[in-house]
Amino acid sequence: MKGELIMSKMFEKSVNVGFGLFSYSKEKIKTAVDELVKKGEVAKADVKEVVDDLIKKGEEERLELKKMIKDETKEMVTKEDVRNIVQEELKLILEERNEL
Repeated sequence: MKGELIMSKMFEKSVNVGFGLFSYSKEKIKTAVDELVKKGEVAKADVKEVVDDLIKKGEEERLELKKMIKDETKEMVTKEDVRNIVQEELKLILEERNEL
């Protein structure tokens, strides 16, 4: 259980580092939308709404990815799990030998 928690935390930290770039991306989104305004593809009055919508969608995708990773890590077998299985198997083998 402890190994699973450590593994899960490591994945979470890795994912969060990637998502740390998300806040940087907010500025990139604003810059990209400003460029679209200059080109006449987005109305100036709609900038805030478009930026907010793109940020909201990005956040939703981030949360979905985080949930998916969390669900997947629950399925992983940790080193501690393997060690426990091997110890149990060895214990059974030794007990069988002692019975002979």
